[in-house]
Amino acid sequence: MKNKFVSIVAGALLAFPLLAQAAPLKIGFINSITGKEAQIGENLTNGATMAIEDLKAKGIQVELIKEDDGGDPKNALAAYEKLVTRDGVIGVVGPYTSGCANVVASRADQYQVPLLVPAAAKEEITMKGYKNVFRLNAPANVYSKVLMDAVKAYKPKTIAYVYAATDFGVSTVKTAQENALKMGLREVANEKYQQGQPDYRSSLSKVKAANPDLVFLVSYDADAILLMRQAKEIGLTPKAFLGAGAGYTTAQFSQQTEISNLVVSATQWTDDVNWTGAADFGRRYKAKYAKEPSYHAACAYEAMRIMVETASRNNTSANLRAALKAGSWNGIFGPVKFASYGGFTNQNNHSMLVQQIQSGKYETVYPAQFSKKKLVYPFKR
Repeated sequence: MKNKFVSIVAGALLAFPLLAQAAPLKIGFINSITGKEAQIGENLTNGATMAIEDLKAKGIQVELIKEDDGGDPKNALAAYEKLVTRDGVIGVVGPYTSGCANVVASRADQYQVPLLVPAAAKEEITMKGYKNVFRLNAPANVYSKVLMDAVKAYKPKTIAYVYAATDFGVSTVKTAQENALKMGLREVANEKYQQGQPDYRSSLSKVKAANPDLVFLVSYDADAILLMRQAKEIGLTPKAFLGAGAGYTTAQFSQQTEISNLVVSATQWTDDVNWTGAADFGRRYKAKYAKEPSYHAACAYEAMRIMVETASRNNTSANLRAALKAGSWNGIFGPVKFASYGGFTNQNNHSMLVQQIQSGKYETVYPAQFSKKKLVYPFKR
């Protein structure tokens, strides 16, 4: 009788082989693979790829389903809905841009599938009380605060803003204005622009005429390079150019040594901090991709690692959401804990850094406990 039962079970497994193995872990990844932010999107893809490789080396198998939003919020929302309704993912990492992440976040509670935002900074994303939205990176208000803290000792008096008319640009400048007011800085120019223009000399000339001590910039990669090139052409020389992350933190920008030297930027991550595995990730990234990792790569790596490791132990969206809410992690991004504070929900209270390009290389210059070099101030060509 026993042998007969074993034969029946064996026969059933042969007839239905999928019953003999667990369903694969499915995670979605929404990113700007094409479009205006494709160069930064490539960094996120690289970081996520390294995370999946490292996890597989540990025996954690995952089916990663990638979607390209092209930097368009409508595409990002369609990608999220496809992932959760057709592909059956239990969690999603992304999207990259603030505009895309903000739209997707607004639907996460409707579909009850956790969204882990790796790098989008608009504050609103984690200020609506969404239960299924988690953010790894520091929000927009921290970008300007850490930059202004870094230059406060030099007692600048005036500031000008040059920024893209995007969710990230508008949100970051709004909080920068608030932080500047607290610091006693007087605003002397405010130039908002549409992405992808061939000529920014008119806006930059207005800034030059105002003669600010600080020029605060919010741009993605191509615009960042063009803005600094044209700033040099017209002779705009403030005491400091302050770049709010994004296009001012990429390998492509630092390689433009004739225009990028001494530009200061806020960043979520550098490879010379003492966070667990940060230096090793930087070395491995450079060996694999032959370029320096931007903070976007580190954000994507750590977000993907946390999402997949947590999902591997919690195989439903509801369990995954609860585990992300309750958990804590420590890795290349430092301590990570999704908490509620200051109007934020499920927001990692991440310490940002300030770096400056010195002799073609990004150097951490603030805060003191992480810095290896001193800030060069005032700016000089």
